[in-house]
This record gives sequence, C-alpha cells and structure tokens, in this order.
Amino acid sequence: MSSGLNEAKAAADLFEREPSPPPAPAADHEGHRRRLKDRFLNGGHNALPDYELLELVLYAAIRRGDTKPLAKRLLASFNGSFAEVINAPSGRLKEVHGVGDAVVEHLKIVQAAAQRLLQVELKERDVFKSWADVIGYCHAEMSRLPIEQFRILFLDKKSRLIANEVQQTGTIDHTPVYPRQVVKRALELSATAVILVHNHPSGDPTPSKADIDMTRQITEAGRPLNITVHDHLIVARGGYTSFREKRLL
Repeated sequence: MSSGLNEAKAAADLFEREPSPPPAPAADHEGHRRRLKDRFLNGGHNALPDYELLELVLYAAIRRGDTKPLAKRLLASFNGSFAEVINAPSGRLKEVHGVGDAVVEHLKIVQAAAQRLLQVELKERDVFKSWADVIGYCHAEMSRLPIEQFRILFLDKKSRLIANEVQQTGTIDHTPVYPRQVVKRALELSATAVILVHNHPSGDPTPSKADIDMTRQITEAGRPLNITVHDHLIVARGGYTSFREKRLL
C-alpha cells in the first residue's frame, strides 16, 4: 500500500513539474494596420488591392481588430467593386454582416468627399477636356439611386460648370421633366449650354422613346434663346449612354 502511494505521488510530482504550454500569440492587428498604412503612404492607392484599400477606409470606423474579413464581405456583396461599395445605399450596406451605423457613416463620408472633390475640379476647367471625369462623376452620383433623378449641368460659354442641380425626382421608372423649366433655369444662371443627366434604376442605360422625345423638346425650347443641349447622359449600373455619341441629338 505504501509503495503504491509513493508511486502515485511521484507521478503527480512529475506532472506538476511539466511546464504549462505557452499562451497562443495575440493577433498582430496593430502591426498589420501600421504596415498597411506605410504601404499606402509610400506607394499610394495603386500599391493596394481593393480589399486592402477598403480595409484602410474601415479603420476610421472600427478602431481595433481585423477589418479584412469585413472588407472582403463587402466586396463580395457588391460585385467585387470598391466603387460600388462606397456608392451603395445605406440600407444595402447594412445587409452585410458586421456593418453598423459607424461603418455606413464613414463610407458615406468618403463618398461625399470624392464627389465634392470631383465637382470642384469640374468647375475649374473645360468640361469637355475632362469628359471622362464628367461621366465618372455622374455615374458615381446617380447610377445606384433606387428612383429616377433628372440632373442638369449648366455651362458657361467656355464650357465650364456653373451649376449642377437636381431638377426633378420621380419614381422607379419615370421622372417628369418640363422643358420650359429647364430653359428658364438656364437663363437665370446665364448658362449658354446644358448637359442633361438622368439614371435608370433598372441597370440598363438604353434610352426609351420618352427619353428621346423629351431631349428633343428641351433642345427645341432652348434653340431660339441660344441655349445648347450638348449631351444627354443616361447612367445605370450597367454603364452609360451618351446621346451625342449615339447621334440622338
């Protein structure tokens, strides 16, 4: 009996002397954030793929932890497009697991800042020398709206932007537009030309017969007053249509 107790005690002593396993290393989230910021600062946005740039944007809303999984979920939910994530409606963003008010608010701030910057740049130069920027601005601003919106870019005689105004907002597939109001507003702003823009929430930028008829009515109303319709852009998730490129003007 004594021998058995001694053997048990020796075995217990052996286990007590065995060192405990080291704790698992903590995730190096802070180090990853610092390295990502350094790569951005040294190489600009081109140094980062979309998911890492989105990670960087999310840092302001999520102060600690790993934002990579959320960035990848957001991109997966919006066709792998950074631009579509930034421009997505707040309600759709919140459908993605892990997106709360703070994330939505910050993404909308980034969207507003980008749009404001582009709008200011357009005001400072000939619109037609930066036509790709005009299309990019209109697409970012309007292509994902859930209802139709009719916007007008008013230009001076040097083709610089005087004003960018929403003229009408309609339903999911129709916006009432009144040619006389368009011309009246152009006269008020001393504009000599306009670019008409509206969106198709369906995702298809193909103009309807009503779109074509309305454009011709505005063109005819402006002609006697020397107000030119330079173009009519229809923007949608699937791209855009330029009436001038299609020779519909």
